[in-house]
Amino acid sequence: MFLAIAFNSQICKMKKIGILSDTHGFVPESLFDFFKDCDEIWHAGDWGDEKTFDVLRNFKPLKAVYGNIDGQELRIQMPEILEFNCEDVRVCMLHIGGYPGHYSPLFRKQLSLKSYDLMICGHSHILKAMKDPNSGMMHLNPGAAGKHGFHKVSTAMRLKFDKKRMFDLEVWEQKK
Repeated sequence: MFLAIAFNSQICKMKKIGILSDTHGFVPESLFDFFKDCDEIWHAGDWGDEKTFDVLRNFKPLKAVYGNIDGQELRIQMPEILEFNCEDVRVCMLHIGGYPGHYSPLFRKQLSLKSYDLMICGHSHILKAMKDPNSGMMHLNPGAAGKHGFHKVSTAMRLKFDKKRMFDLEVWEQKK
């Protein structure tokens, strides 16, 4: 007997995204396990070196921006600000973005031109997930995945997207 199964393409479109920043030239091995089932990796800057960029680019499809410590060799390979859609979610990623009520001048300028559903930034080394009460936009800062900086725990995030929905936010952490 032959059994045919049809799948609704809308159901199969869900994406799982790994989000990190501030690697500063180091990606902990356990982070690869955390990201193994992700469809893409998004890095919000401060790579530290080109080798780190190459390792993550060869691991999974990658969306990336450069950070304030990144040199010319990285700045020519990625933008300062990256705008894109994931499913139906409008995303803006930049390294220095601030947070709701305290956005950086660069991100305030972006907001004067466009609206977003999700803003991702790094720089502070402080993990944050919060909704902007004025715009309803979600703000994510994955903290710092690398071992350099004042943070005592390295962090990253994983998030699912399905149509306009963002859900199942998970946090990876590891003592430095």
